[in-house]
Amino acid sequence: MVFSSLYFLFIYLPIVLLIYYITPLKWRNLWLLVVNLVFYGWGEPVYILLMLFTIVLDYFAGIIVYRCKAKGNDKGARWAVGISLGLNLAILFFFKYWGLMATTLQGFGIMVPTLNLTLPIGISFYTFQTMTYPVDIYRGDAELPKNLVSFGTFVTLFPQLIAGPIIKYKELADQMNYRTHSPEQFASGVQVFVVGLAKKVLLANNLGQLWDVYLALPAVELTTAGAWLGVAAFALQLYFDFSGYSDMAVGLGRMLGFEFLRNFNYPYISKSITEFWRRWHISLGSWFREYMYIPLGGNRVSRPRLYFNLFLVWAATGIWHGASWNFLIWGLYFAALIILEKAFLGKLLQKLPAAVQHLYTLFLVMVSWAIFAVEDFGQMGAYLLAMFGMAQGGLADGAFWYYLRSYGPTLFIAILASLPLWAKLWERLPRRAVQVALPILVLGGMALCTAYLVDATYNPFLYFRF
Repeated sequence: MVFSSLYFLFIYLPIVLLIYYITPLKWRNLWLLVVNLVFYGWGEPVYILLMLFTIVLDYFAGIIVYRCKAKGNDKGARWAVGISLGLNLAILFFFKYWGLMATTLQGFGIMVPTLNLTLPIGISFYTFQTMTYPVDIYRGDAELPKNLVSFGTFVTLFPQLIAGPIIKYKELADQMNYRTHSPEQFASGVQVFVVGLAKKVLLANNLGQLWDVYLALPAVELTTAGAWLGVAAFALQLYFDFSGYSDMAVGLGRMLGFEFLRNFNYPYISKSITEFWRRWHISLGSWFREYMYIPLGGNRVSRPRLYFNLFLVWAATGIWHGASWNFLIWGLYFAALIILEKAFLGKLLQKLPAAVQHLYTLFLVMVSWAIFAVEDFGQMGAYLLAMFGMAQGGLADGAFWYYLRSYGPTLFIAILASLPLWAKLWERLPRRAVQVALPILVLGGMALCTAYLVDATYNPFLYFRF
């Protein structure tokens, strides 16, 4: 089930909210746990068992760690953390990367069965959330949950279950035990949800169809202008798809009394690659920084070790995104750029005009999306060559101008929507104007999205596969 489906909007969500608000406070977590599992099992009921195993594993690992620490048994606590991490990573590897390893080994003549496993939806997200819980207990950064239901509700919380944002238990622990509910908070949640829904349905879905056209083109028909148009469409599709989902998650959380951290902060206005990654998928960057980069020594080490740490973190960041070697290359691409910026390029950039810094960042990010989106190496090579002026189809053709005319208005709106301009203008409006315009915009946006979804056949969520 996806947020941008009519079943979710007009059946599942109203039932969940209605029963949630008539349920006594002490039973609300149990109700959420039940509906969370229904939400996840809508398409993959068999993998509910895998999720329940993960919940029980990390819940009791946390208890063991806490008791060992209380008795001064640091070695036992470390063992419990290590076993928890090992089992979680083993599950993630088996379901997500076994096929990649098997096919790679088969290429070297080593016959390993691929097993053809179906990837559990959202496994990368909820595994990262649960396996750090015992780590936080060990560090003293989190307290034990009230009970298994409370912890299970945190893990399976449907607003952020399938595609994040990645939330640490310590960030939500207090809200699991006690959270406030108010009409103002609920209304704010509805507003944020509708903004996210519009991003997804009206912008990401339309731009995705343009990208699919260029992704499917054979190399002989690909032009330089077309390659850039296609990757621009993908860059905006990915942003509005994922940031739209994150907005919907935040909005749904508020409707239920939760406050989730922001996951995107206008990344396409960045003036360096380092800044881009402070603004893009913030929860993932925070996770890798806290649980990998800092334990490796962070930036409190020698220059060679710093660069090595960045190499490892970005290799892990890349392969986290998918079981294909192009994601590893994508991660290492960013590792090289960030290492260069830390070495000398960052200081040079600061001396250049802001417009040049923006162009530098956008150019490199656009190249990265071609690596990210095209898994076949031969097709990727042809696409990158086309972007750099070596297209077999020449500079431009009639198809490029047709698609530019057809999708130009959507691209223009999407570019404007990716900038903080509108948010700043909205903040400057008189309070009375906001009070009048807001309900009209929310209702109009919901009606427009619903009308689109009634006839829509193209409605993917890109980050579900991660």
